[in-house]
Amino acid sequence: MNSRGAEEKGALDAEDQSTALARIKEMQLFPTRIIEDHANENSPNISGRDGVGPRNKGRGRVGSHSGNSRKLGLRMNVTIPGTRNRVSAKSLGTFTAELATLLQAGLPLLRGLRVLQKQERSVNLKRIIGELGSSIEGGSTLSEALAFHPKVFNRLFVNMVKAGELGGVLEVTLTRLSEFMEKAQKIRGKVIAAMCYPVAVMAVAVGIMALLLVMVVPKFKDVFEGLGNGRPLPAFTQFVLGLSDMVKSHFLSATIVVIGLLVALRLFTKTRIGRRILDRCKLNAPLFGPVLKKVAISRFTRTLGTLVSSGVPILQALNIVKETAGNVIVGNAVQAVHNSVKEGETITAPLDAANLFPPMVISMVDVGEQTGALPEMLMKIADKYDDEVDNAVAAMTSLLEPIMIVILGVIVGAIVIALYLPIIDIGGGIDPDQQHGGAVARND
Repeated sequence: MNSRGAEEKGALDAEDQSTALARIKEMQLFPTRIIEDHANENSPNISGRDGVGPRNKGRGRVGSHSGNSRKLGLRMNVTIPGTRNRVSAKSLGTFTAELATLLQAGLPLLRGLRVLQKQERSVNLKRIIGELGSSIEGGSTLSEALAFHPKVFNRLFVNMVKAGELGGVLEVTLTRLSEFMEKAQKIRGKVIAAMCYPVAVMAVAVGIMALLLVMVVPKFKDVFEGLGNGRPLPAFTQFVLGLSDMVKSHFLSATIVVIGLLVALRLFTKTRIGRRILDRCKLNAPLFGPVLKKVAISRFTRTLGTLVSSGVPILQALNIVKETAGNVIVGNAVQAVHNSVKEGETITAPLDAANLFPPMVISMVDVGEQTGALPEMLMKIADKYDDEVDNAVAAMTSLLEPIMIVILGVIVGAIVIALYLPIIDIGGGIDPDQQHGGAVARND
């Protein structure tokens, strides 16, 4: 696979597999499988850089043609990463934790991957683990093998594994990584669960309102036409009847317009300006904003603390944190921190200038910088904000329940009141003297 992620196939002359691996890596190619090939003498040769060889049959073989050289075929059985390579965060976290446990037990890496491949139930992950094993058999490191699947293993994952390999503490790094993924998934699940309730209630409210406007209100309109002896209906009732006519007559067009607006909004948020506006609105939104801000701070501090404690250089760690921040506003703040550190300054000043991080966070980071215990301090901040996220989500959920019930009651109650206002109005317009006179006449 070349530097652009495209698949390459070819062959070269080499004395042994190690020589072939060295030459292939010099060409900036990433081998996934190398086999000795005596039969196919006409297979394309690998030559040059960035995978130039497979289509350049006229260019000679790389390497010497001495008598003891052997032809090693390079087979690229790699699927370019796509949607079918996706793996759930839960499955990936389980795989990471199990691999760390096997390595801590003294099992070799390749054998551990084969064990996990046999017992894995996810089809995609099972295939990817097999490709990881094949890459390692071909001489690649685990981090190089992981880099072939960017849709599954992000830069955070790959760089932490690489740091663990360089430091000889791969099992420790994988353990930290699995703990990080577990806590991140836990926080994400709580936030999603908290947001599901209001979304579900609003969906029910919209469904009930549509049902009333399309099915119930038109029937009342026929009843109102014979009441009141030509008296006009109350304004609120007329508004509800008009809204019902509009929804019933233009339901399809209104649905298309709503879907079009949602698609346009989605496309706008894909742009740089739209994403920045959306992310800023998320952080400043009432009720949800404080929770999302705490989640962003927890994610930033835990990711940076995990990377630095695993041996990843600070500038590289900041670049990874920026890419995995999940929020453009937070990413811009991290970029400012990166620029500051690159110029030899501290982390604290750009954090304070971002107007995003509370004073407590800035103070703890400052203390960690001065005492040389920055990773530990970052992890303490992350733990503290995880607890605050738990409390904030619980408080938000308890507050949302009565708010959603009131909103649903107001929507349904307003329509019911609009339908009964004409009856109340007609009953209030009857003259009591006329009622009494009619009664006396009947008694006579």
